[in-house]
Amino acid sequence: MDLVIRQANVDDAAGVARILNQAISARTYTVFDRPFTVDEERAFIASFPPRGIFHVAVTADERIVGFQNMEPFGPYTGAFAHVGVLGSYVDLDLRRQGIARRLFQATYQAAVRKAYEKIFTFVRADNEAAIRTYLSQGFHIIGTARRQAKIDGRYIDEVLIERFLEGTTHTAARNP
Repeated sequence: MDLVIRQANVDDAAGVARILNQAISARTYTVFDRPFTVDEERAFIASFPPRGIFHVAVTADERIVGFQNMEPFGPYTGAFAHVGVLGSYVDLDLRRQGIARRLFQATYQAAVRKAYEKIFTFVRADNEAAIRTYLSQGFHIIGTARRQAKIDGRYIDEVLIERFLEGTTHTAARNP
């Protein structure tokens, strides 16, 4: 698939909302429990933190087929300045075509430039495909938050996953 990975902008809000809402309505890929409007997504992109990373995967015909965003973890303290929290979404009809891999590559490069050392995320424990994807990208499972979310009256566990970025001081210790 011919893709361009680029920085998201407010004009991408409809495409990002389409993919996000597709995952939300499936009720198995995310802990978001209500759809987002295009205006809400536009406001989210417009107010995205300067140190954040927000990439979209765009086809030759300008269709957004995936996105990944990373924000500083715990911006209320400098103690977490080296950590980013990541979210990844791919059009459900286009999974397993290398879109996520390309997004991860771009995010890793941008994260190193922005002085992140570690990426952290939560993944639904029942989203085995996402867990496999993260593990294939060098992430490690560090634990499970039991009954972390409650959607439609059902508790959902979340797996905590992290990855140290290459070239940082902790890479050799955690990612052989």
